[in-house]
Amino acid sequence: MGRFSKSKGKRGERELAHELCRVLGVTARRGVQFQGSPDSPDVVTNIPNVHIECKRSERFRLYEAIEQAIDDAGNEKVPVVCHRQNNKPWVVVVRLDDLPKLVDILHDNTDTQYHEPETDSTEH
Repeated sequence: MGRFSKSKGKRGERELAHELCRVLGVTARRGVQFQGSPDSPDVVTNIPNVHIECKRSERFRLYEAIEQAIDDAGNEKVPVVCHRQNNKPWVVVVRLDDLPKLVDILHDNTDTQYHEPETDSTEH
């Protein structure tokens, strides 16, 4: 991976952490530099049992990304992939079978009072 790609990935992880804080009302930070192992989540949050993989790229390989998240999450955590292309909003990918567990976790561990997300300049 080139220097530009690594830099873009790091920026994407910080950006995603900020967006998770904004949208879900959770604490989030870039993860790899704090934990350092290959299976560390890209973004660490105070949401238990969720592994977040961040993909900030123009070309997205869905099944490769979700397989990486599954491998890194292990048996206890719900694997979640967040992806964004330039000038596009963030999207979240989760296996359908994991969705009920993720909904329960989010309900129990986030600001459950729904609020309309602020408009972001990257959304069209």
